[in-house]
Order: sequence, then structure tokens, then C-alpha cells
Amino acid sequence: MWEKGAGMARDASVFVHPQGLCESDDVGPRTRVWAFAHVLAGAVVGADCNVCDHAFIEAGARIGDRVTVKNAVLVWDGVTVEDDVFLGPNMVFTNDLNPRAAIKKAGADLVPTTVRRGATIGANATIVCGTVVGEHAFVGAGAVVTSDVAPHAFVVGNPARPIGWACECGLRLPDDLHCPGCGRAYHLDTGGSRILPRS
Repeated sequence: MWEKGAGMARDASVFVHPQGLCESDDVGPRTRVWAFAHVLAGAVVGADCNVCDHAFIEAGARIGDRVTVKNAVLVWDGVTVEDDVFLGPNMVFTNDLNPRAAIKKAGADLVPTTVRRGATIGANATIVCGTVVGEHAFVGAGAVVTSDVAPHAFVVGNPARPIGWACECGLRLPDDLHCPGCGRAYHLDTGGSRILPRS
């Protein structure tokens, strides 16, 4: 993940659309913030990211390198998104399991969420706080994630449940765990709860 040096100004290669608002200086080189997107001061956004129209990234959120944040995505304080993640249009995170308008919470009162490297979150999905979405996992469109998602798991529904496995390239794997697209091959671990690359 790109790390800003203390006291550095925002890199000159960062593009902010004239109708976008980027209040954070913790934005990596070559990142683009498009119209009507809003990145608050205190948010960290890595290098080579694409923050699309109407996305919102709150103070305290951390976005890795090469992350795609599609239109109308909401990333709240306490959410960490690692490198090479795809956040589909209108997907949303949460950071409070029992919100009340009259009770204001911040910092340690919020429940963290992590999306690991290479994962995909489909359009209109909801990621309930306190969960971890594993490396290269694939959350289908409209899914509601209420518990951890294993690396490479392909999950759908409300609540999200696994229906198979996803290749590193993003394709759903057939039963033999050999990707028809990129040719990568996997095998189940001894517990059958995750897949590993074949050597």
C-alpha cells in the first residue's frame, strides 16, 4: 500500500475533476477522483486508484493501491480496502452494528471491516461491519455479507453464502478448480474450507 511521507503535499499527478472534492492530501500518485466524488480529510487513498462519480470516502477509511471505487460507493471510517480491490457500483459498507441517531460514535466505538487484496465486491452489495472479505474472494451483486468470506470464495444472497470458488482472474471456477480463462489450477486444502494454488 502506498504510504504518504509526513508533511508531503498531494502528488501533482493526482487528478481531481473540477466538480469532485478531495480534501485529503493522503492520496497516492496517479489516482483519479471524478465528478461529485468526495474524499474527506483524514482518508487515505493509495496510488493508481479510480474514484468514480458520487463515491464517498470518509475520514478514517484506508484504500490501497490500484483500487477501483465505482459510482456511488460509500466507504466509512474503520474500513480498510487492500490493493487491487474492485468495489462495484452502489455497494456500501457499514461501521456500526447498532446505530442510533441520538448516540454519536467514532474511533474505537466503530466496528472495523477489511477487504483483502484482489477481492471483488459486486454492484449493490452490502458489507456489514466486523467482517473480513478474503483475498481474491468474489461477492456477487446484491449480496449482504454478514460473516467472513474465505479467500477465493464466491458468495451470493442475503445473507451471503458460498456457492463456489473464484480464480485470481475473477472467473468462477468449475468443479475441477481449473480456470478455463487463465489456466490457473487450484486444490482444496485438507479441511476443504479454502482453495490453494496447485504447484
